[in-house]
Amino acid sequence: MISEPLIKGQLLIAEPSIIGDLSFNRSVILLADHDKDGSVGFIINKPLKYTIHDLIPEINSRLKIYNGGPVEQDNLYFIHNVPDLIPNSIEISNGIYWGGDFESTKALLNSGKINKNNIRFFLGYTGWSESQLESEMNNNSWIITSNNYKNKIIGKSSTHFWKEQIMELGGDYPIWSNAPENPYLN
Repeated sequence: MISEPLIKGQLLIAEPSIIGDLSFNRSVILLADHDKDGSVGFIINKPLKYTIHDLIPEINSRLKIYNGGPVEQDNLYFIHNVPDLIPNSIEISNGIYWGGDFESTKALLNSGKINKNNIRFFLGYTGWSESQLESEMNNNSWIITSNNYKNKIIGKSSTHFWKEQIMELGGDYPIWSNAPENPYLN
């Protein structure tokens, strides 16, 4: 059951029971938008094997690209914490911004004025239609937590982020932190 209202800027932590779903198993999602029409988020802890330079060769940066989710994986999205440098950004919350002028972003990357602590790129996003996320919450697919990292979450290491979040939940959750991704293969 949903214990608190969904608002943009929160983190959605995949329940340990999500097994076999390549996109969402052990995912942590930043909820970028939520209203009566649906929700949008970005998986923040699943780096891909690509860099921004691999996708856009004129950008001289080796920042990692992350799997943002299964929707529109042929589109590049980004979040950042430098709205004063990237015009036309939309605030998610807590000093985290979504998108903005991409030409400015390319110039900032090429000049080294922004780095992995300021910006994160995603292929695709996670999307839910009207009431779909609430339904998943009621089916115990996700745990809602506050984003205590605020805009510093952009530079947060992703390697063990799901495990760290599960450990912080306490209760019965820490036992899952060291379980294999697919317990059926154990």
